[in-house]
Amino acid sequence: MDGLVTNVSLISGVGGGGGSQHTIVLTGLAGLAAGAFSMAAGEYVSVSSQNELVNAEVQKERDELERNPEDELQELAAMYRMRGVDADVADKFVRQLSRHPEETLRVHVQEELGVDHHDLPSPYTAAGASLLTFSIGALVPLLPYLLGFSSLAAAVLLAAVAAFVGGGIVARITARPFWRGAARQLVLAALAAGLTYFIGTLVGGRV
Repeated sequence: MDGLVTNVSLISGVGGGGGSQHTIVLTGLAGLAAGAFSMAAGEYVSVSSQNELVNAEVQKERDELERNPEDELQELAAMYRMRGVDADVADKFVRQLSRHPEETLRVHVQEELGVDHHDLPSPYTAAGASLLTFSIGALVPLLPYLLGFSSLAAAVLLAAVAAFVGGGIVARITARPFWRGAARQLVLAALAAGLTYFIGTLVGGRV
């Protein structure tokens, strides 16, 4: 959806400003490439930073377990008692757990940070997925021009259908009504494209 809305807006703005077919195609391809690489870079940095933060916290927990093992075990036992586990059961469990340092660390990290540091997301996968999905979405409004048609209406109509269907599919995945999600996505895409078209016509008429 990011790629779709971004590129249909760019194409609408340039088309509204009177841009030629060549200019629109060039703008669309540049928007596709710039947006895809920007999204990929952003996802890579974001996931990498998140993983680095988790690893730093894991190292902190590891150091605390080595320096103050008793205090850390008591802290973990207190967490289980707060969840309704009997005190003697909680104490027995953490004592048994302490025989396995790496497992103790994993449980501490999960309880305090809510993540499993052995199963962190891959920044490469996140970047690749963002690049691919943005590119696919951005390609949709470009298709009529790449196929030889010089119709802005065709590009906007194709993007509208894609936005409607895509929004509906997302709605169904999240157990919401298809039509509600489809209409919402269509309206948002139409607002973005309409605004940039208006800007294009306004600027194009004066430049």
